[in-house]
Amino acid sequence: MDILWDHGPSTVQMVVEHLPSDRPLAYTTVQTVLNVLHRKRSVRRKLRDRAYRYEAAVSRTHAASTALQDVVRRLFRGSAEEVVLTMVKSRQLSPRKLSELKKLVEEADGRIGK
Repeated sequence: MDILWDHGPSTVQMVVEHLPSDRPLAYTTVQTVLNVLHRKRSVRRKLRDRAYRYEAAVSRTHAASTALQDVVRRLFRGSAEEVVLTMVKSRQLSPRKLSELKKLVEEADGRIGK
């Protein structure tokens, strides 16, 4: 998806060429993934000459939001609070980020109380 977002409509071969060299994938593997994404309506495709050109049908933000919701539901029983607590306990949030998060929570509390 990153390649489609960054480079626009692309054939399977174009996607293969833009993959990182440290993680090569077979043409057929990329083709299969793009076809799965097409079935899930995450990408659109148009036949040009003899090859499909695939393009993102969802924004990066929408895809990230959907993936995050899935992770929260599957790993944290739907609790976003547990995600944050886990990140705090495992020290994945810097003191600066924790401070920013605290400020956001306080601002949200202020809006709710009004």
